[in-house]
Amino acid sequence: MGSLPNMARSLLVIAALMALVIFMVPRVNSLSGPPVDIPATAQRVAAESGWPVAIAAGLPSGWKATSARYVRTGEGAMTWLAGYQAPSGDYASVEQTRDPSSTWVETEVNRASEQGTVEVGGRTWTKYVRSSKTQNSLLHRPQAPGELTTLVTGTASFEELAVLIEHLEPVSP
Repeated sequence: MGSLPNMARSLLVIAALMALVIFMVPRVNSLSGPPVDIPATAQRVAAESGWPVAIAAGLPSGWKATSARYVRTGEGAMTWLAGYQAPSGDYASVEQTRDPSSTWVETEVNRASEQGTVEVGGRTWTKYVRSSKTQNSLLHRPQAPGELTTLVTGTASFEELAVLIEHLEPVSP
């Protein structure tokens, strides 16, 4: 029959083996997805849609491509989205659609309040701020109907959003 000292020694051996296994198993510090090829995806989307979608070209070091997709929103509008991680680690995306409704804008800026306008990259952008959920957005609506509306949004600072805007280039169909 077992005794209390034997049980304690058995538990000590088991704990030592568990500690050894825990220290030997490597742990991942960060996760990263597969590389994203925004230019190739943009070429395909431009060819399919006929839209001159925008991508950020020649960004300073520290910027990383995170996503690229062409999707239908809840209200049926097709939207081009190219996502980037800024050097600060915050997220910024370029979203484009043709003739968006006010519902599309309200949804994409996360119901943020309008905070005036700013000039970036030779265009006037409407500034939206949602401090309760940390989302900054800059929206450019073209003057001519049928042209693409561009929204640059995310958790990145307005300075980082401006850098992204200054590097936007159209990918022709």
